[in-house]
Formats: sequence, structure tokens, C-alpha cells
Amino acid sequence: MDEQVSLQEDTESFAHVPEASRIMWYTTTRGMAPRVNFEGALFSGYAPDGGLYIPEELPQLDRETLRHWSTLSYRSLVKELCALFIGQELIPRHDLNDLIDRAFSRFRHKDVVHLCKLQNGLNILELWHGVTYAFKDLSLSCTAQFLQYFLQKRKKHVTIVVGTSGDTGSAAIESVQGSKNVDIIVLLPKGYCSKIQELQMTTVLKENVHVFGVEGNSDELDEPIKALFADEAFVQRHNLMSLNSINWSRVLVQMAHHFFAYFQCAPSSDEHPLPPVEVVVPTGAGGNLAAGCIAQKMGLPICLAVTVNRNDIIHRTVQRGEFSLCDVKPSLASAMDIQVPYNMERIFWLLSGSDSQATRALMEQFEKTQSLHLPEELHSKLSEAMTSESVSDEAITQTMGRCWEENKYLLCPHSATAVNYHYKQADGGQSSIPRCCLAPASAAKFPETVQAAGLTPQTPADILALEHKETRCILMRRGEDWTQMLRDTIEGLSQRWTAHAGNPSE
Repeated sequence: MDEQVSLQEDTESFAHVPEASRIMWYTTTRGMAPRVNFEGALFSGYAPDGGLYIPEELPQLDRETLRHWSTLSYRSLVKELCALFIGQELIPRHDLNDLIDRAFSRFRHKDVVHLCKLQNGLNILELWHGVTYAFKDLSLSCTAQFLQYFLQKRKKHVTIVVGTSGDTGSAAIESVQGSKNVDIIVLLPKGYCSKIQELQMTTVLKENVHVFGVEGNSDELDEPIKALFADEAFVQRHNLMSLNSINWSRVLVQMAHHFFAYFQCAPSSDEHPLPPVEVVVPTGAGGNLAAGCIAQKMGLPICLAVTVNRNDIIHRTVQRGEFSLCDVKPSLASAMDIQVPYNMERIFWLLSGSDSQATRALMEQFEKTQSLHLPEELHSKLSEAMTSESVSDEAITQTMGRCWEENKYLLCPHSATAVNYHYKQADGGQSSIPRCCLAPASAAKFPETVQAAGLTPQTPADILALEHKETRCILMRRGEDWTQMLRDTIEGLSQRWTAHAGNPSE
């Protein structure tokens, strides 16, 4: 029954979508590489010029389309957005619908995501009903389906290399484990993830899953990955790709959060058919934030508020135009302990009027000096597009305590940064428009932080069961050549695939 309803929704709304059948081309934020279609962007990660792929043109959604989309489920919104940005030539609509239905088939909530309306205007959009209890399940489950679709068509194999600060690794592993034409290598920072996050990665013993525990933080483990991808010949020879938050497919799916949050929280009024809604985005690498900026540019009337932990590079950029590195300090919101929010490059490009030359100059300066002061006009546009807040560990635990006291609702530390912003606005009497806080992960993944807030963790049975499972993880010790270890592993996987392809009966 659900499938029939969903298909009817899709067919009806497809008629309203602008130019959905046109092929969508992607350019790079630095403008020095040939344009590609969605398949090219999906498999590339970084573009050859070091930039990020971004749609050459953004479809403009008129009032009629937005009004129609307001009746759609989250699942159907994902289908509409993907249809717009992929194109019928690459994935026909019936195939696309099937891929997205398959991607969301293992989510625990029938609606995939869920809006909780709590006291005093607090709206929380739960994005964590996937297998690993984090928002990354949403975009990675779809991305994995797109990958499989093209790989099977082309009879190819890829090796995915992922560096994780916590949730990306487990969601990426979950999305491709057991796949015949995909191997995945994940580097996790030993001692920087929560125990549950680590177990979600190290307990997957499928043959195509390879987990490395690095003696370093998430920025340090990015270095050997960058070195690997800088060797273009090696990347091409072994069909390497990344699934980190720079991958365009992930940003595309994450746009649906903003549309769904808007339609769920906008009051209906004939006088104001498209009233504004504020979406509060807790972020690390800026993928959800870039998705929100693109939704804004397409005509969705949202105001963005971005919240970070004590690692405040995005907050300093929004407030003062100061895009410069500081040492990462471990925090309770560990998945946001990120030094370089890569997706800011997409935001700079969007807000500079698609100026690839200016974006390239900015990013090359940043790569040389690790410090950048935004030009006044760009900083002004950034401040217009969003506001920001940096939230201390103490404020995180206080917010978790208050939310429990008022609503009997447990927040994860990342969600707490968004709710902290809401409380500050509401307590200061600044709640003139509806607001929706994105909740990127379940509190169940962070029992240590829940206890630090003086609360009692509520741990689901499938998470408790992780404690008793066998684990597998290769240690990367300080002083070892991490890049060489990765190269050796990848060469071994390629040899195995070649042997298997030559003898498919194995």
C-alpha cells in the first residue's frame, strides 16, 4: 500500500518539477576541470583541479512547485530532488524510485525521518532512524545505491577510502557491506570516537570491509588519504573514490532535510503563502550547511543558523570573516571536532555568484597559509545567508539536562548544540519565526555524554549487542608510513578483484 501511495505522489509531483528531464552538468568550484554529469561527480569526490563539484545551474522552484512539494513525504522529496539533479538519461525515473526505496528499506521509522514537537516552540527533526543511528545513513544509503547502479551497468569495481571522525565510517560501511563490486577502507581515530561508534565499524567482518585504527585525530588521518588521492595515476589504476562529506551525492540527499523541515514547520496562511522558517544546522564539515545554502538559492524561504562546538572555524568565518585553522580540541560533540570544514568552499562559490576564479584564489591562499580573511562583500553575503553559534561542552550538558527536564527527551551532544541555540533565542524573546533544529544522531550513541549530563542512557538492544561481537581492526601506529600501508592494502584488493573478475565462478 505504501509503495502505491509513494508512486502516486511521485507521478503527480513530477509534472510540477521544472526541467526535470534535462541533463544536469556539474562544474568545479575552482573552474579548471572539465564539466561532468552526475555519474562523474559521484565517482570523483574532489575534482582534478582540487575543487568540489557543484551544479552548473540551480533549478529555480516556483511557488506552485513548493506548494505541491509541501504535501510530499520525506522519501518523495528525496526522489524529486534527485530527479532534478541526476536526469532521466542517467537514471530513468522508475529506476531512481526503486533505488531510493531500497536505500530507505532498513530505516526503523516508517517515515524515514521524524519531527518531534516539544514544549515552547522546540521542533526537532530526527535524522537518525537508520541502522547506525546517525543522519549519515540517509545520504550514504542513497549514494551506495547510485554507486551499485552504475558499477553493475559498467561491470566495474571501486575501492572507497574514508576518513571518519565517528559517524561517516559506520554509515559508509553499513551502506556497502557485502557488495561484490565495492571494497571499503575506513580510517578511524583511535580514542577520539565514542566506544559505540568504534564498535559499529570494527564489528563488521564482511570480506569487503577493511578498518584501520589510527593513532591520531581525524585531521591527522586525513593526511595519508589526501596523499593517496594526490597520485592521480594510482587513483585511476585502482578506481579509488571517497565517500566523505565532500561527495556531491551526499549534499544532494541532505537538501531534503531542509525542504522537509520547512514544510513541516511553516504555518499555513493564505496571506503569507511562503512564510520564513529558521533551520538550525549542527555541523562539522559543512555538508548539511551547503545543502541548506543550495535550498535557499533554489527559492526555499529558510533562514539558516549554524551551530558548532568549541572547534569554531565556521562560527569565526560567519561572525568575522576569519577562515583560519586552530588546533582541534576534543569535545563532547566529537563528530564535529573538525579543523577544515571542506564544504565551505561550495558555500563561498555559491555566495560569490558562481565565481570560480575568486573561489580558486581564496582556497589556494588558504591551502598555503592556513588562514584567510574573506573579502568584505563575500563576508557580508555569508552573514546574510546564515547566523552562527559556538557551544561549549558545559552548555551542551546543560542543554541536554534542560531538554530532559522539560520534555523527557534525550538529546545527543551534537543535537544539543542546535537546541542550545533555540533556547538562547527563545529565552531572549527572539522567536518571531518558527524554528526547526536538525538532530544528526541519537543519544543512544553517546552514553558517556548522557551520563556526564547527569542523565540515564537508554540503549537499544542492537547497540548493547555490539559489546559481545568479534572485532577486527588494523592498528596504524605513530611513526609508521600510513600512506604506504594504504597503498599496499589497495594493491592487494585490486589483485583480488582482477583474479575474481577473471574467474567469476569463485
